[in-house]
Amino acid sequence: MDTFVEIIPGTEGRQLRLVHDNREHHLQALWLRERAPDPETLDPRTGQRLIEAAALPLDLHLLDAGCDGHHLAVTFSDGHEARFTLEALEITAESTPAHQHWDASLETLPEADFEAAVADDEALRDMLESLERYGFVKVRGVPLEEEGMLPLVSRLGPLRRTNWGGIADVKSIAEAFDLTMTQRGLEPHTDNPYRDPIPGYIWLHCLSNADSGGDSTLADGFMAAERLRQQDPAAFDCLTRTPTRFRYVDDSAHLESEGPLIELDSAGNVVRVRYNNRTERIPALPPESLERYYAARQQFFALITSPALTLTPKLAPGEMLIMDNYRLLHGRTAFHLTQGVRHLRQGYVDRDTTASRREVLRRSTTARQEAFA
Repeated sequence: MDTFVEIIPGTEGRQLRLVHDNREHHLQALWLRERAPDPETLDPRTGQRLIEAAALPLDLHLLDAGCDGHHLAVTFSDGHEARFTLEALEITAESTPAHQHWDASLETLPEADFEAAVADDEALRDMLESLERYGFVKVRGVPLEEEGMLPLVSRLGPLRRTNWGGIADVKSIAEAFDLTMTQRGLEPHTDNPYRDPIPGYIWLHCLSNADSGGDSTLADGFMAAERLRQQDPAAFDCLTRTPTRFRYVDDSAHLESEGPLIELDSAGNVVRVRYNNRTERIPALPPESLERYYAARQQFFALITSPALTLTPKLAPGEMLIMDNYRLLHGRTAFHLTQGVRHLRQGYVDRDTTASRREVLRRSTTARQEAFA
């Protein structure tokens, strides 16, 4: 592959132009210097920075630069020399997209086998890759025990405890103190937007299901947000800029938090959706702002409830859904019980432990492939 590098004229040596994979990148000298991958700059064992980056001279610049297609070698004005892999500079193209948006046309649901994921690192990695790509995965063969999910949870990290406990029951009861404990249908929603931080992944394990109704509903919030961006950019912008509040109160808990229904990262990519009609409490904004917000919210609701964007799988006993609570909107159809009990168990696992496990498994797979190449 063709690679070209030069210190950009007129920048006093402070900027570097690198062309790789037919893409052009401008790199700043100080940015390169503070991440130089040598033992004087970064601790070899932890990878943590040893120098104080804020103390580097602001006029630091490049004296020389070259690239062989795999490594960038530079010399800085303070006399330091560094050699970077292009991968370390985070400029190489991703081989596959991190997220695959989907709608009701998704023919095959991402699935995993419980025993395999518990026993085998490759099976666990594949499960976590599917979870990252689609925002959910259905796990088969979960033991029909109240704590049946725990062996797989322990492969990732600790269970997130809330005021509901560790793993909580989701079943209808006579004195319901939450709508999840009734037989009514539930609109698409994300869980617990009133918490800080919001739980990252929902684990929903089926012990028994209704003989009529009780189907899960799943909608890709990222797909819905992108559809809204295409159809009505002003409405999309409104939902990214208007913070709303969410509140949950019972005898033992008072939880509140705020954020927009659609959250973007610094590059404008959708990274989180919040939607929970039961607990939203929009502040008393100026009437004009509320009118725009209500109209935009209605459009978003129409998308997340549309048959074109909704999957309706029904969990059987021994099946479990793991769902990205920053992306997936889930709900259920109403159900009727003529015999038995519809009984699901639900737990939460945080994003950092899940992402960490996925990246470690991905890294070990890459290392094995390189060793046998």
